[in-house]
Amino acid sequence: MNKSELIDAIAESAGLSKASAGKALDATIDAISAALKNGGEVTLVGFGTFYVAEREARNGRNPRTGETIQIDAAKQPKFRAGKSLKDAVQ
Repeated sequence: MNKSELIDAIAESAGLSKASAGKALDATIDAISAALKNGGEVTLVGFGTFYVAEREARNGRNPRTGETIQIDAAKQPKFRAGKSLKDAVQ
């Protein structure tokens, strides 16, 4: 499912126009992104939790040359599925 298909599903399910559903989806994505950018986490009970994980610096290897390289530390967005979502998928 891509973004436009998701907007169609939201519009049909909630009885909204496609434009309103698109604005609602964009606002939701923006709010989640802003919360993660500020170091917070977003928990949607029954669905899951979006959070930021810290990845430490480490050594890697260039597969082409075999040379050892330094990979910098990074912050990475993650998602942990909730129980209801896990049960729905099984």
